[in-house]
Amino acid sequence: MFSDLQNLIQLEPKFQTIIDTYGIPEITTRPSGFMALSQLILEQQVSMASAKACYDKVEKYLNGFTPELLLIASDEELKLCGVSRQKISYIKNLAFCIVEKQIDLESFHSKKEEEIFAELIQLKGVGKWTAQVYLMFCLQKKDVFPIGDIAVQHTMRELFQTETLIEMEDFANNWKPYRSLATYLLWHHYLKKRNR
Repeated sequence: MFSDLQNLIQLEPKFQTIIDTYGIPEITTRPSGFMALSQLILEQQVSMASAKACYDKVEKYLNGFTPELLLIASDEELKLCGVSRQKISYIKNLAFCIVEKQIDLESFHSKKEEEIFAELIQLKGVGKWTAQVYLMFCLQKKDVFPIGDIAVQHTMRELFQTETLIEMEDFANNWKPYRSLATYLLWHHYLKKRNR
């Protein structure tokens, strides 16, 4: 990561200012696969704590969290664990696609960002943000820029005076092939400035 950081700072000196002010961000990773993608779906539009509580209840109730177990469970059982009807349909669809071999999450390790992104957003309930976060945290892909993220947008406006999403994306193209690292630094700035 250190060599990537130096290369990124050469492309954009403002990232050095973020590091000087707030230190180097801690970059967390997640395992890849069905559980991780299901967790990201559960995290959509709710707090992380709420999503984790929901996931933990389902895992405890089913005594595991596999595609097969999800498909056996009734919608009512999952609803009692706190999963919304919409998200039940999303994670069950994901489970079905895996069991029926319509998607192979294990194959993603050898594919390029664009290929994986295209496959993920074909899944019901997996939008651009969820696909991009999966690429970054679960597959550690280096050149992802989740422009739909509110914190990224806010920081881009603040630090780079970009207003529209097109302007932000164009500006961020200058940071290729290190846009994932750039995103971690933008999040770091956003959170630290707000003492979070």
